[in-house]
Parts: sequence; C-alpha cells; structure tokens
Amino acid sequence: MAAAAKNRSVFAIVVSIIVVVAVVAVGIVVYLMNRQASEPATAPAAGVVNQETGAIEVGDGDQTVTEYIDFMCPICNPAHDAYNDTLSELITDGTITLQIHPMGMLDNQSQGTEYSSRSANAAYCVAEDNGDAFFPFMDLLFKNQPAEGTTGLDDDELVKYAEQAGAEGAASCITDGTYRDFVAEQLDAMPIMPGMQGRATPTMLVNDEFVSPQGGFDAQADIVANLD
Repeated sequence: MAAAAKNRSVFAIVVSIIVVVAVVAVGIVVYLMNRQASEPATAPAAGVVNQETGAIEVGDGDQTVTEYIDFMCPICNPAHDAYNDTLSELITDGTITLQIHPMGMLDNQSQGTEYSSRSANAAYCVAEDNGDAFFPFMDLLFKNQPAEGTTGLDDDELVKYAEQAGAEGAASCITDGTYRDFVAEQLDAMPIMPGMQGRATPTMLVNDEFVSPQGGFDAQADIVANLD
C-alpha cells in the first residue's frame, strides 16, 4: 500500500513537471512569434532606398515626385509611358528626386503566384544590388508587363530583366524573396488618396501633395505644373 501510494505520488510529480515544462515551452514559442511579428521587417541595405519611407529614390533634386505602383496594375503601365520621359528629364537636370514605392497590392490577380509581391521584392533587390539599374528595371517590367489575371513573370524572368538592367548580383535575393516581408509592410503604410475609399495604384504625389490626373495621364499637367 505504502509503495503504491509512493509510486502514485512520484507519478503525479513527474506529470506535473511535464505539464509545467510544456506550458513554459508553449509560452516561449508564443513570445518568440509575437516578438517576430512585432519587429519591423529587414529593409534593403541600399543607399537608394530611403530607410524611413521605404521609397526607392532616383535622382537628388530638392523637389519630389512620389509614385505608388504595382507591376501587375494595368493602369500603372500607361501612366509610366506618359510620365517616363518627363521624369527622366527632371531627374537628369537635378530638379526632382523620384520616389518609387513598389506595392504588392494585386497578388490576388496572378493565379496564386503573388506576382505583385514578387516583382516588388525584385525591385528592392535590384535597388540594393545596383541603384543605377532600378529605373531601367522598372521600365523593362512595364514594357513586358503580364496581363492582369495571368500568372505573371516567373522568378527566372525577373532575374533576366534584373541582369539586363545591370543588377547582376540580385538573383538570389529575387528567388529567395528576401524582402517580401518588407513589401507587405510597405502596403500597410501606403496612404489613401483623398476621395478614395481604399488604396489604389497608381497613386502619385508631387512635393507631398496628392495629384489626381484629369482625363488621362499628362506629364505637364500632372507633374510639371505642380512643381515649385
């Protein structure tokens, strides 16, 4: 009787210890998950990426043109075509700093491949590898833009265009999705244009003031006229 009672007591103690250890282990896992979720994502370590805003910056002018784009967005393509030459001139003559925010907004429009986030990640990878390659890379993605609702470009194609633009060391960053978490954070921080019910691309600001194109995209009316 005494031996049986002793064995039951030892068993109860062992079970209690196991339960305590399990609870502590679960607590540690929950703590680490919460900590990881609350910590900011790693930003690209590149001089052309603004560490405060997340924008990829081209040029060094005192005035700013800020664009929020999605490489799957069908409206962003004609906007890029309409603005590209003027933006290039304003960058070259030192008038503006172009601030590009690549968004992962239309992931649900690429048949599960999340092309918007993958291409935005690729843009950051290119900017990190070679800042001078970013603007040509952006141009290549719009010139070869997949139709909305398709699978989009695959990672090998993104690497090909990155290398064509001059970012020869961006391949592993692109295929590993190194900055996908950072891209997700940028979407959460994207501003909403006044009068809109939600976020939309393209969204443009000139000198931090929202610009609403009227009757199509016109570089003189939308950009130049709003410069100081």
